[in-house]
Amino acid sequence: MPQPPSPTTTANVPGKSESLLLNLAFNIIFPTIILTKLSGDNYLGTRLAIVVALAFPVAYGLKDFVAARKINFFSALGVVSVLLTGGISLLRLDPAYIAIKEALVPAIFGLATLVSLKTPYPLVKTFLYNDKILQTDKIAAVLEQNGNGRLFEKLLANASWLVAGSFFLSSVLNYLLATLLITGQPGTVEFNEQLGKMTALSFPVIALPAMLVLMGALFYLFRGITRLTGLSLEEVIHHHEKHGD
Repeated sequence: MPQPPSPTTTANVPGKSESLLLNLAFNIIFPTIILTKLSGDNYLGTRLAIVVALAFPVAYGLKDFVAARKINFFSALGVVSVLLTGGISLLRLDPAYIAIKEALVPAIFGLATLVSLKTPYPLVKTFLYNDKILQTDKIAAVLEQNGNGRLFEKLLANASWLVAGSFFLSSVLNYLLATLLITGQPGTVEFNEQLGKMTALSFPVIALPAMLVLMGALFYLFRGITRLTGLSLEEVIHHHEKHGD
């Protein structure tokens, strides 16, 4: 169930702290409580607990879709991942499939990031180098003036490898965490509790290390932009100001 952090969250946009709290609540806190505390026969039971617990991250993913009014590949894959967890659990398949699925999803993210380098739309521009964070038009104009466009493309490629590295790190950590924790058989209270524990540990064990790598990629990109353009970070980053009535 643990998902790699979205790269766009590495640069906090003012006013988005509430979204982070909702993200943690719907994807980690609520599912963990339900799986670890309410899976017994005197509460929800193993099957219904799985359904209710996984309904929270699915609902959060659908909320993002409604808010954006378009399908985001990474959000969609996250919802599919949650549904696969539910399917494996409800069909009582071998727990090894959980570990494989947990490793596969972030690995797909990483591969997509690298493959996109061969297209006109590298994903690093969506994640880190976008006009919500940076004044991209201003940066592009200065790069054209000083002839550093090719060096900038190399900078973006290197940043893409760092972003992909964060996903591959998440993939390895996901697999190890799932392999170590999920030993019970689906359909048992033990399995649900282990799945809940894995969900709870996903943030400190998986998300935080991956986010540190992403922050490193963001710092590397910002530093390269200031070096290639001669502009300060204050001159290229967007400043979100609150306007009164």
